[in-house]
Amino acid sequence: MDGHRPPRIYLIAGEASGDLHGANLVRELLRIDPGIQVRAWGGDRLAGAGADVVKHYRDLAFMGFTQVVMNLRTILRNMRWCREDIRAYAPDLLVLVDYPGFNLRIADWAHAQGIRVVYYISPQLWAWKPGRIDTVKRAVERMITILPFEQAWYAARGVQVDHVGHPLLDALPAEAGAPRATAASSPIALLPGSRRQEIERVLPVMLAAARRHPHERFVIAAAPAVPRELYARIIGDAPVELRSGGAHGLLAEAKAALVTSGTATLETALFGVPEVVCYSGGPINVWLARRLIRVPFISLVNLIMEREVVPELIQQDLNADRLSTELDRLLNDSEHRARMLADLAELRRKLGGPGASARAAALVWKSLDGGTKAA
Repeated sequence: MDGHRPPRIYLIAGEASGDLHGANLVRELLRIDPGIQVRAWGGDRLAGAGADVVKHYRDLAFMGFTQVVMNLRTILRNMRWCREDIRAYAPDLLVLVDYPGFNLRIADWAHAQGIRVVYYISPQLWAWKPGRIDTVKRAVERMITILPFEQAWYAARGVQVDHVGHPLLDALPAEAGAPRATAASSPIALLPGSRRQEIERVLPVMLAAARRHPHERFVIAAAPAVPRELYARIIGDAPVELRSGGAHGLLAEAKAALVTSGTATLETALFGVPEVVCYSGGPINVWLARRLIRVPFISLVNLIMEREVVPELIQQDLNADRLSTELDRLLNDSEHRARMLADLAELRRKLGGPGASARAAALVWKSLDGGTKAA
């Protein structure tokens, strides 16, 4: 690190969850050293935390194999621009947040340029493309993991990692997960995802299920980077509300939730809200996934608990009949609901307490300040 100028970090987060966790990481880094300069790919949260955001994740979120192929020219152009921007910025450290398809390629390139790389929030190599472990070994100086089983997975493959706990526990309000009473008027949260493709596939099914529960109140958590016109077109005259400002306020009052697979499934669980996990992908994506993905569940809730805690409706199982039936169980089967609430409380205990963002920032600072010595 050049002592004649402030330390520089280049951070790449390509999705909404990475924007959230990257923002909390930057806040903690600035507490350690207010002079740190962070140039980033991310979103509004990273910008609000003090990073200079030069590329918004809404321009990067291509979901699934077919979307990647269709947008390959844009992805390659983004990658070229990224490399040029990193080279011009000359960071002391490159910090990559999840987003593996793009970030692992950048890691390999950066390592070849002599740029040191820290990876925060491990790619899910244990589920998809485990051969990428070779790239991690070659190019990543420090891997920081957030899921309890990842440390053992890496250790079995000869890679030393730092486990910090899950940063969602830092992002949630203190009262999240506390037992609370729900009323008949409490809403059912609809979280259809943060990317246009998944919203277009999943939200219509959620709305069809909602129509079968005319006495319930349904509220959609609008993703910040998605135009409201998209929601309006899909919603039509369906009896639902659309709420901006993030999902936390909605989850704090919800009595149940229908959630697209992703980080939101864990977020919902940590609020102590019973949920049904939904996933629908293009036929090529699903065909590939069934042959390549090596885990028994798609939701982080079930993966962490190593058993089915929340129901997962995938592909043809995601239809109005099944979704309505599972929602009815959440609302009216008291034994099923009580068992799920107990499991969600156990999940929260398993993940530990808050402080992951501060622990990760301390590790990044050590890499920035002194190379690869252990924290």
